[in-house]
Amino acid sequence: MYAIVNIAGKQFKVTKDQFVYAPKLAGEAGASVEFDQVLLAEANGAVSVGAPLLAGAKVSGKILGHVKGDKVIVFKKKRRKGYKKKNGHRQDFTKVMIESITL
Repeated sequence: MYAIVNIAGKQFKVTKDQFVYAPKLAGEAGASVEFDQVLLAEANGAVSVGAPLLAGAKVSGKILGHVKGDKVIVFKKKRRKGYKKKNGHRQDFTKVMIESITL
């Protein structure tokens, strides 16, 4: 059983007991969250497709913590002009464990 769910503007294919690194969500570690924007669900070989969402379908999970992604280096340079700029960025993510999918 799996579902495609919209979490904070991004789509994820999730199954039960899976870890998902979603864009940063409001909530403390250990809090439970529910996602009701389910776009597609599969159970026992039967695929249900929403138009655009499945009515009554929910995905519930638990926030395990807030983490940062890998560092991305942004380097800008203009040749022969002496212009160089180096910058780094680390994106904030929330680690969520999917507990159940209900249709």
